[in-house]
Amino acid sequence: MDAWFEEYIAYLRYERNYSEYTLASYAGSLKAFELYFKKNDESISWKTVTTDVVRNWLMCLLESGLSPAGVCPKLSAVKSYYRFLLRRGYIDVDPAHCVNAPKKSKVLPYFVRESHLSQLLDDVEFSDDFGGVTSKMLISMLYSTGMRAAELLGLKMTDVDLKNSVITVLGKRNKQRMIPMIPELKENIEKFLLARQKYLGEAVDIDAFFLDTKVAKKLSYAKLRTIVRTALSAVTLQSKRSPHALRHSFATSMLNNSADLQSVKELLGHKNLTTTAVYTHTTLEELKKLYNQAHPRA
Repeated sequence: MDAWFEEYIAYLRYERNYSEYTLASYAGSLKAFELYFKKNDESISWKTVTTDVVRNWLMCLLESGLSPAGVCPKLSAVKSYYRFLLRRGYIDVDPAHCVNAPKKSKVLPYFVRESHLSQLLDDVEFSDDFGGVTSKMLISMLYSTGMRAAELLGLKMTDVDLKNSVITVLGKRNKQRMIPMIPELKENIEKFLLARQKYLGEAVDIDAFFLDTKVAKKLSYAKLRTIVRTALSAVTLQSKRSPHALRHSFATSMLNNSADLQSVKELLGHKNLTTTAVYTHTTLEELKKLYNQAHPRA
């Protein structure tokens, strides 16, 4: 990749505030596309790529067995890069502009049942050391707030206001939102901060709220994913046991317990109400399942 690519990644990181996980995904997609067109014709460059080249790449991905849901983010990365190059004046024509993404089948958001999460937070014994306290705090924070993993990992000490019981979250497009703390979450945060102080002492000058306990650095997504998966494995065998499953669980639980869609949209930091509305389908499917199990004539 060249200087354009480095400039683009810097733009995503510092101006768009994309997470390192998203940056790695975009970079991987762009490098894979470049490898494809260079393999087919060494003389082709990002500036001379045609619309047919982009379309043929998508066809190759689909024919290799990748699902439309897997192809779409890769195309999005290429489209985003070309829009950037066009705005900066590096190219005159965007070859990806008129390429349509393959249609994705609708998949309902995966979530963990309320009973399982209650069991995890109320009955499962976490270890008494700082690692155990951190693990429980991560589960509690994700399920109580509906934060994205990147938002949680970007949380600073100054973002958590115990006095006013609110958390300031920096979401996508640098948009801030306030999430209130439920009493249980506030109590867990107070316990966590005491344990943090005891374990780390005054020497740590890192402002990150969550730290990797072994290296005293900002917690990574890989470590967060491992912690969440391990914790959820104690109460459920479902395949999706990721941090994002807890975000879905938050939204589903809120709607199941009579929260209005607009409020859930604001708490999740969604731009459009239609994005939040997908959770109403999830709750409807659950209702149908319960109905079919309970009604004697079902």
